[in-house]
Amino acid sequence: MSQTIASRLDQVIERIARAAARANRDPAAITLVAVTKTHPPEVIAEAIAAGIRDLGENRVQEAALKIPPFKAAYPEVRWHLIGHLQRNKARPAIELFDVIHSVDSLRLAETLNRHLQERAAGQAQARRMPILLQVNVSGESSKEGFDLPGGLANRAGLEALLPDIERIVALPCLEVRGLMTIAPIVADPDQARPVFRALREVRDELSRRFPRAAWAELSMGMTDDFEAAIAEGATIVRVGRAIFGERWKYG
Repeated sequence: MSQTIASRLDQVIERIARAAARANRDPAAITLVAVTKTHPPEVIAEAIAAGIRDLGENRVQEAALKIPPFKAAYPEVRWHLIGHLQRNKARPAIELFDVIHSVDSLRLAETLNRHLQERAAGQAQARRMPILLQVNVSGESSKEGFDLPGGLANRAGLEALLPDIERIVALPCLEVRGLMTIAPIVADPDQARPVFRALREVRDELSRRFPRAAWAELSMGMTDDFEAAIAEGATIVRVGRAIFGERWKYG
């Protein structure tokens, strides 16, 4: 008998709880983002019915076909953009998503800020978009993000990065909430822990240098390695396959 989304979700929630307990953490402090990329609307509806309130999509074009009806029917659901965002898709992204995890350049941040300012013209108060800064601490060329291979050990890379971070934090329509990364694919999830630890250390250093931003969030860990990410301080885990099974082809 095939498992339902609700039963898979229960298993993921239990895995999060066990991982949090091992790390002496409160599982309530960890947000589960259910990744619906490539899955059709009926699967999303089933996920919401099962109790999921944070959903993630990778591509603006696909999200534009799927999100609007759900935003109208379920305003309590938060939509997270977790995939690479091109600057020419920034305007629709701010209409579709509640949080953007993948801000990976100063130019993208400035583009988002400009569109938010234009959108707020004539309003008493501009909307501030919650964002995370994607940082590539693994050094893999296939990964997006601000390049900081080795994390804090890369002092030259960090010093080169700081002026851009300072300018992003100062943008009036963006609310920097933390960092995001994608770990390498490894045989043993614990092999990814140094990458997650490096991101946490970078977050702590940026929090010290730029205290005006919150820096509370660490978005790291997916189906195969989210327990390792929780052990290293993840506050957001992005899980698709463990909840929805193998990907569909949609859009």
